[in-house]
Amino acid sequence: MKIKRLLAVLLSTALVAGMAVGCDGKGGAGGSDDGKKKVCFVARASADTFASWLTSEMEKEAENYDFDLTCVSGEADDNTENGLLEDCITKGYDLVIVQSNNNAAQAPYVQKLVDAGIPVITTNPTTHQSDLDGSNNDAVMEGTGTVDADPVEQAAVGAKRAVKEVPQNANVVVLRGPSGNYHAEKRREAWDTYFFKERPDVKLLYEDYANWNSDEALTLMENWVQSGTHIDAIISMNDNMAAGAIEAIRNDKDYVKDGKADFLAYGVDGTAQGCLLIKEGLLTCTALQSAADIAKLNMEYADKVLKEEIKVTEVNDYVEAPEINADNVGEYIKIYVENGEISEGGELAE
Repeated sequence: MKIKRLLAVLLSTALVAGMAVGCDGKGGAGGSDDGKKKVCFVARASADTFASWLTSEMEKEAENYDFDLTCVSGEADDNTENGLLEDCITKGYDLVIVQSNNNAAQAPYVQKLVDAGIPVITTNPTTHQSDLDGSNNDAVMEGTGTVDADPVEQAAVGAKRAVKEVPQNANVVVLRGPSGNYHAEKRREAWDTYFFKERPDVKLLYEDYANWNSDEALTLMENWVQSGTHIDAIISMNDNMAAGAIEAIRNDKDYVKDGKADFLAYGVDGTAQGCLLIKEGLLTCTALQSAADIAKLNMEYADKVLKEEIKVTEVNDYVEAPEINADNVGEYIKIYVENGEISEGGELAE
């Protein structure tokens, strides 16, 4: 277990180093001096599997456009991310794409960008007007645009399935994303609506924040299983946390018997890692949140805004959330093999 944690730390360190360099390969924030427009993508955390995937896809897609893209990471720290957003003003970016760690914490700094006349697209999650002023207005924040996915729709995929397949009087645990994060909160609300209200027989043993992080989820799961009460289902707000929880029990004979899982597990994102876990029979299902599609839309709209073909406030687009399960996971694994995220041998690419 210690070796696995060390590898996770090393991977996180490598990702941090990689994201500190501009996506255009020319160094830190501010891009090049070649006269091209400059775009900055401020990701929430390099150790977050989805944020890392999204950054990689942004980099690939930006190659198709005539502007320079720089990527930086807030490392799941509000002060760090807010500082990066202020830095975007100082360094004169022409457009900023923001992936908030905490919507309410970042909203005032998004407003600073808007006030500075810099177009802002918020993505995964959307920043809403309510995040800025505490109102009940869930419209996209004034002066900004958004490219996102519907977190309620995403979580409902697993929740509606779980209603039918989680056994009667089951013991379940819930792994939550960061407090205040729009996707984390809405996915959890969806589980209440589509699962817990429909299954009053189910006992919620434990629930805690793992902040999208597999290591935090692993630690929580290790502690929870020590109680001795069998956990029948893991309900996770993303694949990365589900993977951490599964790692904690994959060698436990009370949970994996003769190679078959004696538990159910639900995630969101449809990452390469999540797909491999489904193939292995350890993750029951996930809902795809395609970083490739989100990146493609972000770059397409950024280009149009920079060319003044549209106003940033006209950007309002959402990707779909198809279910990935044991019946169709092979199709998605094939895609990940083709794009290099899964090796030909069926391992996560380094």
